[in-house]
Amino acid sequence: MKISSVEVSVFTYPTRRVSDSAGHSHPGEESLAKMAMLTITTDEGDCGYSFAPPEVVRPHVVNAFFRKVLIGQNPFDRERLWQDLVHWQRGSAHQLTERALSFVEQALWDLIGRKLNMPVHKLLGGFREKVPAYGSTMCGDELKGGLSTPDEFGQFAEKLVARGYQAIKLHTWMPPVAFAPDPKMDIKACAAVREAVGPDIELMLDGYHWYSRSQALTIGKALEKLNFAWFEEPMEEESMASYAWLAENLSIDVIGPESLGGKHHSRADWVKAGACDILRAGANGVGGISPCMKVASLAEAFGMDCEVHGNGAASLAVVGAIRNCRWYERGLLHPFLEYDEPAAYLNSLVDPMDEQGFVHLSDRPGLGEDINFDYIETHTVSRD
Repeated sequence: MKISSVEVSVFTYPTRRVSDSAGHSHPGEESLAKMAMLTITTDEGDCGYSFAPPEVVRPHVVNAFFRKVLIGQNPFDRERLWQDLVHWQRGSAHQLTERALSFVEQALWDLIGRKLNMPVHKLLGGFREKVPAYGSTMCGDELKGGLSTPDEFGQFAEKLVARGYQAIKLHTWMPPVAFAPDPKMDIKACAAVREAVGPDIELMLDGYHWYSRSQALTIGKALEKLNFAWFEEPMEEESMASYAWLAENLSIDVIGPESLGGKHHSRADWVKAGACDILRAGANGVGGISPCMKVASLAEAFGMDCEVHGNGAASLAVVGAIRNCRWYERGLLHPFLEYDEPAAYLNSLVDPMDEQGFVHLSDRPGLGEDINFDYIETHTVSRD
């Protein structure tokens, strides 16, 4: 079996998610967005698929890297192919990003799973059949009735608990919101949510890297009093020393790094430095499913949990295959949006949640995505 083609189809689909000037998602009027589907095909007719925004994988990336490394190779040599792609990041990391690496590596896993008629989470080891989800909110906003005040965060949290969520993670206000960042407002929102849901629901805060050490410490001390489970990304993650200082000065778990580059290598440095209590990695952020599994194994070797960042098929596959992860991140959620409706290019959600707040791992082969190929074909605007 040899890989015979690597193709990218860009198509449109309707969405009510819009991005502000800083790239944060918020509800808005329905509009058309673009998505890219990568298809890897073998000479035996087997295919694997993955999805990413078109800007992640421009034609030059497909031609200069994906096709150069993959064409004529056995897709089951996935680790070698991934390592070969990593080699090409030297001097080209601004083009061949971690997200682009993940895009192609996920498609390889999907192809292998479909060929063997097995879910990827089983190929990775298969630890569980279901996982509790935490509801991960969108960023705070200035939309009346949305997430514009601490009370609105509290009201939304009550709805999430009624839906079945056993835990909630807040993303509070960030620029370009007029008053953000503001530690006092963040603390008020966290207090409002704790009061709304009571003592038994686990809560987390993502501070989104806007704060100084002293501000992060102030927020962290408040979270300790509110019995939050973890504190995520309050400062720039390039400053590992700042996180080591924060972890030393807080009893609440500090989790990270989320967006820092360097794959499993940088996360090993964080463990050694004592910069976190829980490791963080997502398949999209560290270059694929395989390096995400390496981070999870690294964490396990040090007796640490590894909480997988982000929703979607790849993250869920990793969560389904490892022991040292408590939650699946489901979101981003907002009062004005309905998460449980699949995107038009999917026939069903990859992460449906039951009334007790559990997401069940799919038994579909590959990554488990139920793709609407007819929709994609009808709405394709370009192919490469």
